[in-house]
Amino acid sequence: MSAPSPLSTSRLHYAWIVAAVTFATLLVAAGARAAPGVMLLPFGNEFQWSRATVSSIVSINIFLYGLIGPFAAALYQRFGLRRSMTVALGLISAGYGLSMGATQYWQFVVLWGGVVGAGSGMAATVLGAAVANRWFTSRRGLVMGVLTASTATGQLVFLPSLATAVSERGWRAAPLIVALATAAVMPVIWLLMRDDPRDVGRRPYGEEGAPDAMKMGAGIQPGNPAARAVAVLVEAVKVRDFWLLAGSFFVCGASTNGLIGTHLIPAAFDCGIPEVRTAGLLALMGLFDLVGTTASGWLSDRYNCRYLLFGYYGLRGLSLLFLPQALVGPVAGLGLFAVFYGLDWIATVPPTVRLTAEVFGREKASIVFGWVVASHQVGAAFAAFTAGALRTTFGSYAPAFIGAGALCLLAALAVLPIARRPVAVTATV
Repeated sequence: MSAPSPLSTSRLHYAWIVAAVTFATLLVAAGARAAPGVMLLPFGNEFQWSRATVSSIVSINIFLYGLIGPFAAALYQRFGLRRSMTVALGLISAGYGLSMGATQYWQFVVLWGGVVGAGSGMAATVLGAAVANRWFTSRRGLVMGVLTASTATGQLVFLPSLATAVSERGWRAAPLIVALATAAVMPVIWLLMRDDPRDVGRRPYGEEGAPDAMKMGAGIQPGNPAARAVAVLVEAVKVRDFWLLAGSFFVCGASTNGLIGTHLIPAAFDCGIPEVRTAGLLALMGLFDLVGTTASGWLSDRYNCRYLLFGYYGLRGLSLLFLPQALVGPVAGLGLFAVFYGLDWIATVPPTVRLTAEVFGREKASIVFGWVVASHQVGAAFAAFTAGALRTTFGSYAPAFIGAGALCLLAALAVLPIARRPVAVTATV
């Protein structure tokens, strides 16, 4: 056996460095996903496209972002985290960079919908789940909460600057900023990211003893990653809890990035609220989401995750039912919504990841969660398109907000039976 590398003898467990690199990756990917909300109005105005037409491009992006998730989880196992993360940010940077010269609808469908959607799907919540499950035994819920909160941090970092740049220089300023930011993180991933604790001669954080294998790439699994992802799905769909997890996450996507992330700025503009001010509101929501999601990870290590999800979906539903009134009422109403909604924007992720692992086992948890995230993004794509179509038809976003609120209240009830009888998926490829 070869001598442990210097990284393996460091007092700081390398899992924390991996978590930091993953946080940076997810942060810039979150900025990429937030960009369409800022560009929606000036982009549509330049090309004289309706809200429904513009929303269709965003919905394709969101749908592909979700569809890639389970296959991305299998890609992490086949090719490793480092290579997969580098390719993901490369796709986002290329897609947004090339879109600055696009003029036709089909070009934006290919670049924003296809290229950026695929890259975003490879650098999404499922990546955080894969890192947390592979590198951490203790503090896993907390780490998942912090990694999930990177989405909120991405909004805090990117939205105000993107909104200001778009208002001063036009919509093309936003994809330029995102392309440069994602390109800047790629060398960091290549230099510091590692695929498995055994690559640095360690066990996952919280485990004692010598690692099972000391050679680089020990955590990479052979086989066809697409076939593995499909095989796990075939087994998972036979379990009732998969449908409850996927169904509740469909509602989660429909009520977050598909609706609020895409349409809050246009909805506020309809009510006479400037875009930059609404972007600041989204950033404020991101601040409270950072707190709420991190706290959710801590809570999911200690309390029943079903009850946590019940509370999160219930509170989100009430906040969405309140939003139409907040948009036309006093300024304080929108501030109250930002705090109330922001605290549990994506707080659902850590308990959902934990319940998925409890039901399906640690080995398959990342792939099953990838399919659950795919359902999330189907819901987000559905909401992104439907909300735009409702606005075009009725001249108001109120029906979309009220419908999403009602769905959240139903999801709050649907999560209560999850994980009462754990069932491990045993598919192998």
